[in-house]
Amino acid sequence: MSGISRRRVLTAGMAAGALGTLAACSTGTGKAGPADGRGTAQARPARPIGDGSTADTGPQPHQPKPERLKPGRRPPQFVVFSWDGAGELSNRLFSRFRRVAADHGATMTFFLSGIYTLPESKKHLYRPPQHPVGASAIGYLADRHIHATLQQVRGAWLEGHEIGTHFNGHFCGPAGVRAWSPAQWRSEIDQAVDFVTKWRTNTGFTDLDPLPFDYRKELAGGRTPCLEGQANLLPTAAALGWKYDASSPGGLQVWPGKVQGGRLWDFPLQSIPFAGHSFQVLSMDYNMMFNQSGGNPLGDRARYDTWRAQARDTYLAGFRRAYETNRAPLFIGNHFERWNGGIYMDAVEEAIGRMAAHDDVRFVSFKQLVAWLEAQDGAVLRRLRTLPPGQAPAGGWAEFLGAAGSRSS
Repeated sequence: MSGISRRRVLTAGMAAGALGTLAACSTGTGKAGPADGRGTAQARPARPIGDGSTADTGPQPHQPKPERLKPGRRPPQFVVFSWDGAGELSNRLFSRFRRVAADHGATMTFFLSGIYTLPESKKHLYRPPQHPVGASAIGYLADRHIHATLQQVRGAWLEGHEIGTHFNGHFCGPAGVRAWSPAQWRSEIDQAVDFVTKWRTNTGFTDLDPLPFDYRKELAGGRTPCLEGQANLLPTAAALGWKYDASSPGGLQVWPGKVQGGRLWDFPLQSIPFAGHSFQVLSMDYNMMFNQSGGNPLGDRARYDTWRAQARDTYLAGFRRAYETNRAPLFIGNHFERWNGGIYMDAVEEAIGRMAAHDDVRFVSFKQLVAWLEAQDGAVLRRLRTLPPGQAPAGGWAEFLGAAGSRSS
């Protein structure tokens, strides 16, 4: 992180330490699809799985076909908006951003916390590693919010969004996930999947359609609580056949590479220019809030408008730096929270609208980005990774990614 103030670029884990459980990822319907969560029509009759909580409905709708870059062609600008926790509370932020996505032809990644599908009355079913049975650093949802969350997850997937995982209890700090072994991560993942695939048994709901996917097969990646514990998660994620992990903090705006012996794509939150300052900040709403109001989610109301504009302009600064130079994918992490009066939700929505006005911008999920990357020539990707943040090819894209350039790499 050369040239970046370590005091200012906070990881989610550092931020959580200052705010306690409020820093944990929380749970949010504009025009992304039907507000009732039904989404689009299914391609074929559903084949129920297990107790009928999920069903195999065939390939996910609305997935772009990845195409290999032609020699000398400038890469598109990928932007991935991802949401930690991904539950629908009374603030209806999940449904709001489904509509925002639809307005701009976007798909996103929703990292679902498994216990958001488990009633608190059944919390004894959760056995978190190194913690008492039923313990959680984030709250269990009320039954009505579980009901709404299931509707949103179903509709989001049918619209083409990715449903990843944010695991379960969101334990941070020295006694949290950073101390978990690969086997304990496997237990946490298995439980998260179990809760999602047995919501019908656990909730008793009979008025909802099944989630239209086989979650064990669908799950391709996640983000750890507070961006901690990645080292011991990776072996388990690779063994499960996952495609990526999005838990690294403080990455640079460069083209991504692989970790775990080349088995997983590493998609870190990135250090981006903090508008109005000479330092950089992590590309996550919480970290901007930490810098603006010291981690207080109810900061000075008189500054809300200023902070909202600053958050929006920070996202846009990161976007412009990539768009105008190396075209590295931009990764932005968020929470369905109304910190400081909801200004970060407004900032994200405004930033998406302004990014969408540019040519050749693609709002994709992490899973869709993986598919594009894996369709590319390896030599082209290696060459793209030689471009540091804020640096465009000296001779232009035609020369840099031309046939001769690809052979030379």
